[in-house]
Amino acid sequence: MRYDVPELDAFTRPWWEAAAEGRLLIRRCRADGCGAAHHYPREFCPQCWSEDVVWEEASGVGSLYTWSVVHMNDLPPFGERVPYAAAVVELAEGPRMMTEVVDCAEADLRVGMPLRVTFREGGGERRVPVFRPA
Repeated sequence: MRYDVPELDAFTRPWWEAAAEGRLLIRRCRADGCGAAHHYPREFCPQCWSEDVVWEEASGVGSLYTWSVVHMNDLPPFGERVPYAAAVVELAEGPRMMTEVVDCAEADLRVGMPLRVTFREGGGERRVPVFRPA
């Protein structure tokens, strides 16, 4: 059992399949007058509550909104990765995404720094989006 990737279900399958191909998906509302993009994936728009939402490929670029460097974590497999930068990235499309910043020294992390998505192996054919400096 993998502890760092959620269970795949019928709704999230497109998201995981895209991630396996190195593509990041978000959801976008198609209701008149809304058009809001959101992440984490939901079956409705969190802005207007419309159920007329579709998957959309994100650009994969964003900026660092906030972060915390984790130096101690007892839960598998995270203990093997410490220290790591748990982060919130603001995607170019607007939504904010919980993730991890990789390939960047702790001292170099800055609010607003440009980032680009990359994917880490998450077990089996699963890949997990993480971000690195652009």
